[in-house]
Amino acid sequence: MSSPYDAIAELYDPWSASVVEDVDFYLGEARRSGGPVLELGIGTGRIAVPIAADGIRVIGIDSSRAMLDVCARRAALAGVEVDLRVGDLRHPPVEEHVPLVICPFRSLLHMHTDDDRRAVLAAVHELLQPAGRFVFDVFTPGAEDIAQTHDRWLEREPGIFERAVWDETERTLTLTVRGPAGETTMALAWLSPGEWRTLLEETAFEIEACYGWFDRTPFTGGDDSVWIARRP
Repeated sequence: MSSPYDAIAELYDPWSASVVEDVDFYLGEARRSGGPVLELGIGTGRIAVPIAADGIRVIGIDSSRAMLDVCARRAALAGVEVDLRVGDLRHPPVEEHVPLVICPFRSLLHMHTDDDRRAVLAAVHELLQPAGRFVFDVFTPGAEDIAQTHDRWLEREPGIFERAVWDETERTLTLTVRGPAGETTMALAWLSPGEWRTLLEETAFEIEACYGWFDRTPFTGGDDSVWIARRP
């Protein structure tokens, strides 16, 4: 499989260095589940390695072999093992059933159509144990964010730049990331929180919670939404 992340696998960790607010949230959910945990879009293990370091088994799926290679190195440095598998989020190469599936850091936005999103949700539903939970976060960009960032090169981290091109009609974001260790362009697609709720209900999930941030503040509007959905 090829992935736009292959070109920035060595750049990804410094690019996302400031993203730490979600780690304790997902670690808490992993502890609550008892494991094992299936992570869709595991990337370089930013979430998975801390979970594995807590003694919880993690199975990680990603379409980027290069990102998984970095994850393997990161896990080795931490002295933990993570079960890493190349695969498509719509068809995860997993047979066992788990009590928790997570999809952090807005990875579901890589699904561009409702058919793609339903395929992921259906696969997750099938892999969850009864009463198992699916936990993920997404965003719906606000007008202010779009106005401040549209088609501008901004320095995300020292020496690492990104440019966001927003299409509000198609509800897509074309994001370009470049730095000394690589450059790539990827496309993301967003939905409203109401549409995510509908998709979850259509795929037979019960919604346990929808938060506005990782501090578990109830969602009352805003760009970010954090979901906990349960298989009945």
